[in-house]
Amino acid sequence: MSVLPIPVENARRLTGAEFHQLTAVPAEAEWFANLDNPRTRRAYRIDLQDFMGFAGIARPDEFRLVTRAHVLAWRNTLEERALSGATIRRKLAALSSLFVYLCEKNAVASNPVRGAKRPKVDGNEGKTPAIGDHQARALLDAPDPATPKGKRDRALLSVLLYHGLRREELCLLKVKDLHHRRGVSHLRVHGKGNKLRYLPLHPDSAAKIHLYLEVAGHRDAPDAPLF
Repeated sequence: MSVLPIPVENARRLTGAEFHQLTAVPAEAEWFANLDNPRTRRAYRIDLQDFMGFAGIARPDEFRLVTRAHVLAWRNTLEERALSGATIRRKLAALSSLFVYLCEKNAVASNPVRGAKRPKVDGNEGKTPAIGDHQARALLDAPDPATPKGKRDRALLSVLLYHGLRREELCLLKVKDLHHRRGVSHLRVHGKGNKLRYLPLHPDSAAKIHLYLEVAGHRDAPDAPLF
């Protein structure tokens, strides 16, 4: 296979000297190895395979033949497939990330994705739908308060709703993450990239957690999962 014969008016041709100064193009696997997040790595792998299939790239060295015209043609194809703006932006970001890496390795002379217009961000795109106060109250009151499981679920839902934690952050909470700072109950939350943040605990959440821990029996086990 070879790169598709797309017009290359915007391409910059390498001189012979520039071409010979380039190092070997590393396999894309080397770039993937630098992506720490497994979800990002999986998504970017799919995106890169999408572009390679579109452009007919079978060997690493063929990335040198990619021009801005190829990128724009691919972007137009993605739009024709009715993909969301967020998906198209991610695919272009994946390809750009690869070329930034190749530039750093002196394997290609420039990043053809740079300057390619990306879909505008939709103000509502990617945002979690909000629920009303009455819906939140109905959700909090749904678990049976007479059972240990119901007490746990009420405490868990209260922390989610009042503090806006991500599911992973909620699951990582341990008993020792409940503590006082300057006399105020706080939650120590483990966020992305092992970043810690401290959230003042809402009184309703504090009360529900107290009731739950009374029956759960692991209040004095600091390393135990909170829920």
